[in-house]
Amino acid sequence: TDELTSDEAIGLLYMREEEKLAHDVYAAFYEMWGAQIFSNISDSELSHTAAIKTLLDRYQLPDPAEGAPAGAFTNSDLQELYNQLVAPGSTSLQAALEVGALIEELDISDLQHAIATTDNEDIILVYENLMLGSRNHLRAFVRTLDNQGGATYTPVYLDQETFDAIINSDTERGRGNR
Repeated sequence: TDELTSDEAIGLLYMREEEKLAHDVYAAFYEMWGAQIFSNISDSELSHTAAIKTLLDRYQLPDPAEGAPAGAFTNSDLQELYNQLVAPGSTSLQAALEVGALIEELDISDLQHAIATTDNEDIILVYENLMLGSRNHLRAFVRTLDNQGGATYTPVYLDQETFDAIINSDTERGRGNR
């Protein structure tokens, strides 16, 4: 393994908690709404957090999520974001699905930035697989919104062209090792 730059270390720590945020929000929404999509994607987010944890262990970085209860984050920006996302998603199933799409958009955007700031192949591989998962999750949330009554989701973090390309493409499968 290569040595980490400070940007890479910060990125890994942030992504660990961002993936935990997704899991925690979806688990809360599953409890509120009972919609299977939240259970399925919440489970997937656990594998995302585990993938980042593997990298934290490999690079001997402290785990900011270790022992943290649901909805608790060491990163104050992520704590604030969690609080801001759960509130509107608590008002209706449609709002919760929209929050899910927003989280996946944010994950994709943050992962694109994180990939651009590393040259470590193991980190890039994990980030690319996480981004693949986030694209699949975004598709699922938008499709479910549409099936719930035709609600149209408007992207916030991704430009319309990128969003449309993701939404109009097929479900992707993991890439494994290069």
